[in-house]
Amino acid sequence: MASAAEQMAANLNWGSFGKAKELQQRILFALGLLIVYRIGTYIPVPGIDTVALQQFFDQAQQGIGGMLNMFTGGAVSRMAIFALGIMPYISASIIVQLMTAMVPKLEQLKKEGEAGRKKINQYTRYGTVFLATFQAYGIAIGMEGQDLVLDPGWYFRASCVITLVGGTMFLLWLGEQITQRGIGNGVSLIIFVGIIAELPAALAQFFSQGREGTIPAYVIIGIMIMAVAVIMAIVYVERALRKIHIQYPRRQVGQKMYGGESSNLPIKLNPAGVIPPIFASSLLLLPSTISTFSGGAGATGALGFVSSYFGRGMPLYLITFVVLIVFFSYFYTANVSFKSEEVADNLKKQGGFVPGIRPGPRTVDYLDYVVSRILVVGSAYLAAVCLLPEILISQWNIPFYFGGTSLLIVVSVTMDTITQVQSHMLAHQYEGLIEKSKLRGNKGRKKTRR
Repeated sequence: MASAAEQMAANLNWGSFGKAKELQQRILFALGLLIVYRIGTYIPVPGIDTVALQQFFDQAQQGIGGMLNMFTGGAVSRMAIFALGIMPYISASIIVQLMTAMVPKLEQLKKEGEAGRKKINQYTRYGTVFLATFQAYGIAIGMEGQDLVLDPGWYFRASCVITLVGGTMFLLWLGEQITQRGIGNGVSLIIFVGIIAELPAALAQFFSQGREGTIPAYVIIGIMIMAVAVIMAIVYVERALRKIHIQYPRRQVGQKMYGGESSNLPIKLNPAGVIPPIFASSLLLLPSTISTFSGGAGATGALGFVSSYFGRGMPLYLITFVVLIVFFSYFYTANVSFKSEEVADNLKKQGGFVPGIRPGPRTVDYLDYVVSRILVVGSAYLAAVCLLPEILISQWNIPFYFGGTSLLIVVSVTMDTITQVQSHMLAHQYEGLIEKSKLRGNKGRKKTRR
């Protein structure tokens, strides 16, 4: 028999959505800020030769420049104020989380609760400013070297760095506001909107290549079938759960017995979600951003190595991508999404236990064992979804928007946002039921008094 919560979830419809005024305000607030973000992707950095920039990106579009453009919603090809996107923040988050696991002082801060979390977030913002400044200066120097600037010099470099760093920090603020006062995860939604906004243009380019004969018709059909299959696989795996049986002991209070219930601890097959591919792409884009604007295929030395071997479809790029996805799947799960020690401690406080496993360290070891085995499948799924389409697509110079990484981000963020919307609607229904019960109780009391 369905539970009360399941029955309420089944009754969710447009009528109940129309009554959830707070949810509507949250959605409108998030949409408003996302529109601001899209407007910013069309405001160019001062001093750019837009004609030369367009010609340059027409050549770089099929390389790593295409991926840069995808993650920034087309801001890179227009060299807009949001050209760096949110990627410096993601890179800084990776570095801070790695240091938290290795530096005792940061680990102690992490255990101090809200105050420690605020301090770590502050360090992350400092790191974001540093990385954004480094990338912005590299882009400014690279654009001068490519003759994409109307008036080269220190004035342009300073204005470019200030504009791009300010754009990144403004995007970070937008993401935080969406998370706190809107709906969904702000940072993920910014990346999501950037991909979706440029998808129609990518589709038009894709089909025009088919009409021109650049891409055979059977390849177009195969890519579309592959995209549908990847979306179905993402939906199936993201909803897959490994349930651990939890038992609660019976206890006697007076002459009544309480407890003795059993429940399940659900663990997702992919606990880290879309974070590992985003982290991996962010780290790979850090050197490639500089390489793209510093000579591309004609660069020499370290930049030439990055341009030659970390290009789209290159073996070293693909291998590094897979290794980073697997690493961040384990790292992010262990440090953020599923902390075995905290889960075991909460179970112990509530009196719950895994049958046959003693509470405490034994439960922690058992949870680590289960999660590590799950992640073998989860990380392999992420690597396959992100890698196999990239290998096929790179052979035909098809836009990045049909790749596994972009599809994974779009589908995962959509599912997470819909889940949050349903949670808000359920909470609204609970509040309505509580108010009705209070009104009925008050009416009953008045009748009794009479």
